[in-house]
Amino acid sequence: MNIMDMIPQTMEEIPAFVLDLIQVLAYLFIFAVGILVLWLVFAYFVDKFQTQSTLRRNYPVVARFRYMFEHLGEFFRQYFFALDRDELPFNRAERSWVYRAAKNVDSTVAFGSSRDLRPAGTVYFVNCAFPVLAADAVKPSAITIGEDCPHPYTTSSLFNISGMSYGALSIPAVRALSRGAQMAGIWMNTGEGGLSPYHLEGGCDIVFQIGTAKFGVRHASGGFDETQLREVSAHAQVKMFEIKLSQGAKPGKGGILPAAKVTQEIADIRGIPAGQDALSPNRHPEIAAVSDLLDMIAFVRTTTGKPTGFKMVVGAVSFFEELCAEIKARGASCAPDFITIDSADGGTGAAPMSLIDNMGMPLKESLPQVHDVLLRHNLRGRIKLCASGKLVNPSDAAWAFCAGADFVNSARGFMFALGCIQSLQCNKNTCPTGITTHNKKLQYGLDPTNKSARVMHYAQNMTKELCVLAHSCGVSEPRALSRQHARIVQAEGRSVSLAEIYPQ
Repeated sequence: MNIMDMIPQTMEEIPAFVLDLIQVLAYLFIFAVGILVLWLVFAYFVDKFQTQSTLRRNYPVVARFRYMFEHLGEFFRQYFFALDRDELPFNRAERSWVYRAAKNVDSTVAFGSSRDLRPAGTVYFVNCAFPVLAADAVKPSAITIGEDCPHPYTTSSLFNISGMSYGALSIPAVRALSRGAQMAGIWMNTGEGGLSPYHLEGGCDIVFQIGTAKFGVRHASGGFDETQLREVSAHAQVKMFEIKLSQGAKPGKGGILPAAKVTQEIADIRGIPAGQDALSPNRHPEIAAVSDLLDMIAFVRTTTGKPTGFKMVVGAVSFFEELCAEIKARGASCAPDFITIDSADGGTGAAPMSLIDNMGMPLKESLPQVHDVLLRHNLRGRIKLCASGKLVNPSDAAWAFCAGADFVNSARGFMFALGCIQSLQCNKNTCPTGITTHNKKLQYGLDPTNKSARVMHYAQNMTKELCVLAHSCGVSEPRALSRQHARIVQAEGRSVSLAEIYPQ
């Protein structure tokens, strides 16, 4: 049959329903064009006579596209234009490794590294001529924190979940982290938002963080509620207490949870009104000196019977000199059981740009110095060190162990394991992956069962790769890494051993 015979030759040969459909589509097109014209006219007069935007006043309607492109630009750069090692705060190569580790798929790469080893500050590790055989490798060593406490905490975990509160995170996100932490045998830090049922339901070990507002253990007017503190401590899963002095992304500024994210349940857990911004003070009102800090540590430890430490981003190492002097004057038993050192490039749900860009010392400078101060004062064995702040890949964590850490904590790494795509909307309640939003429609895509397995795999694969690096350096496990195993590229292009930069 000739194909031309199948084509109607006259209008009469076209089926009636087709003509009706064409007519409806034509009317819809005319209607849409009319609506568009009306909107353009309306937008023109709005832009021409408003006074908030100079561009829109001078270039009505057209200027609106500038703001649209500015908003879309970050997404186009992320997916189409940025190279694998270009983006901040985390580039595509860093995120991709976490995604593969969380999915427990092959994380090997081919042909060669895309990492440039030439820039100053680049870290690489010193391989051994005779690496440790798999048969001679040992499991990560167990460490006891708070040996003198009534309820010390012993764990062999290397890589744990850093502080992220319920409020900053959604219910399914907290559930997935709690279940995944239990399956991986690691601890989970509550963040400063208090202890929720969702932290507990997974059965993992928990570090309860006491922020400057003391959410979850406070009187309505502020200050400690000793009864609530004892109630939190009564949970067997709560293993330690961490007093938060400052956070890497915003030292000198308290926590910020926008009103849109303060639901009634979150308000009840925190002991604050619902629907209002949850703003923490920029420091604990009770702590104005090193002696006050040790007093609060003693109060929490005595009340709970559990190991107690503090978290801070370092501004000046002289603080630790003062701390050690006060501890020696009182006796080693008054020392914190652990200290968490956060990095100036740590993460947050919301912070002023003036702080997030400019304040605090990066971990690569602060961690080895703090370790050395404790060592000089013979307190390093008494006080355990946790490192946090942008440590999401094995190389990052391995460096921290070389520098002196006992544990590495990560928040954003585990957010990537949950499916975070770095859309930078944590503070807007519009997170597209359901992790940092309380919008039920957006939470729908985050399945706690599936994501808890990814949390487990990420932690397990991180530990596995840390061991691979340690064995290549010639030591049996990651905690045996030392400063001689890491080298730092200097400005002139030559690398120097970390042991030379920070001799112990």
